[in-house]
Formats: sequence, C-alpha cells, structure tokens
Amino acid sequence: MKNDMVVQGRKITPADIQLIKQLIVDNPSWGRTRLSKELCHLWDWRNLKGRIKDMACRSLLLKLERAGHIILPPSKRNTAKAFRNRPITFIPHCTEKISGSLKTLRPLGITNILPRTQDDKLFNCLLARYHYLGYKGIVGENIKYLVRSCSGRPLACLLFGSAAWKTNPRDSFIGWDSLNRKNKLNFITNNMRFLILPWIQVPHLASHLLSRISRRLSSDWITKYGHPIYLLETFVDRSRFRGVCYRAANWILTGQTKGRTRNDRDHIIKAPVKDVYVYPLSKKFREVLCYDS
Repeated sequence: MKNDMVVQGRKITPADIQLIKQLIVDNPSWGRTRLSKELCHLWDWRNLKGRIKDMACRSLLLKLERAGHIILPPSKRNTAKAFRNRPITFIPHCTEKISGSLKTLRPLGITNILPRTQDDKLFNCLLARYHYLGYKGIVGENIKYLVRSCSGRPLACLLFGSAAWKTNPRDSFIGWDSLNRKNKLNFITNNMRFLILPWIQVPHLASHLLSRISRRLSSDWITKYGHPIYLLETFVDRSRFRGVCYRAANWILTGQTKGRTRNDRDHIIKAPVKDVYVYPLSKKFREVLCYDS
C-alpha cells in the first residue's frame, strides 16, 4: 500500500498498517477484541464521551483484512453471527385492541430505553414479533423509544441508529460532497424502525409521536453519546407504505433509492425502491454539516 487511505472515517497510513501487523506478531495470544481495544488506546481513538471506539476499530480491522492489508488472528467465536442469531426473549404483553382518539391515551409516556432492562427486553420482543422487517439487535450508536398510554399499555416502538453511508437524494438535499459526508455522518441518525402495534387504531398517533420525539432526540443523543444530531432520515418502502405519517409530521421527501442494496456491486440484487425522507432538527443544519466548525 503506497498511499494513505480512509477506513471507518479514520486516516490510515502505511505506518498504521505496520503497527497493527507488529501488534499481531508480538501478541499471539490476543484475540480480535483485545487487539481492537489496545489499538484504540494507542491511537487515543475515542468518541466525544471519552469512550474508546471499539466497535468502529473492529470494523476497521475487518475491512483492512478483506482488502488484503493484514491477517487477523482467528476468530475465537463468531460473535457477529451469535449476536444476530441469539433468541429474542418473549415478554408477555396485552394485545387487546385500543381505538378511539389520541386524547384518550394522554399523557403518553415516552421512555428512552436503557440497555438490558425489562423495557429493553419488551422493546426487542415487540419489534421482533410485529415489525415486518423483524429485529435481531443493533450495534453502533442508537436510541430506542418505547411509548405507553396513560394506563401503561405499550403503543409503539421507535429505533434510531446509524445513518446510511450514502444516498444521493439525502446527500443532494444537504449539499454534501464525499469529504463532508465522511466527516459529518455521525450527526445524522436513521429512523430504522417505527412500529405502531397492530392492535392500536388511533388516528394521528404516528405523526404525533414523530413530532414529539424529534423535539427531544438530539438532547437524548448528547446525553448518551456526547454529540448532537442535526438531521433525521428514514427510508419508506413504497410497495408497503405511503409515508403519510412522515409527511404529516413535516418530514421532507427528497427522492427515491435505486432499488439496490449496499452490497450490490454488480447491480444484480433487486431491492424495494424506497422513498427517502429527512427532517432537519436545526435551521442551520447545512451550515453545520457542510463546513468545518
């Protein structure tokens, strides 16, 4: 490798590659997790809350191996596969129909879920059982919201996670070039799952929740991860939904995807065309996302 490159948002030099190789040679007992953590400490690679970026580093190492720059120690266990295939615990819940007007459910309780709590288990169970995409867990920065009625009945689940690496309608709307996207992508989050439970039939509930949560999400993100969010995005499958609740909550339709997946390098994998919606959380979002601060 003659030139520097950018992997996982970090500049990697030939000296960095040599450092990784030397760490592997000098420490044959280290697994991949230990290697990534030690590398984070050596690079002082941390998020804004001061935590080492262990998951990002593991992804970086895997990408370097796939590109042929390093050879990682054998995986002691297929943790990614185990994570994806681990069973979702069933949590008993009432499925009795709820209908009527939104005011009969107020005040709504919107909980920012903490990991490994009973609410977290219930959230995972509901998404896995009732969302059309299912749910097997999530890695990276994310926030989960569980919504309950005034009587404590679960109504909805919303999951926000990592933004899409690249999508032309969103990037054109922002005015992004590749460098700005690489440097500022963590200031966007993707509404990856939005589930109104199937026995809930309450008009305007979905758009109301989008509006409520958009007002608090950046603050919640700062508390959890130490940096704000300036723009929300989501992808709506046009074959299933019309995006009515997003439009009612003033999200902006920026265009459509091309019906490909992120791994479709040969343009042969067909995927549903999706509408790309965004919602700015600040009037100055372009100023923040397009220029160095």
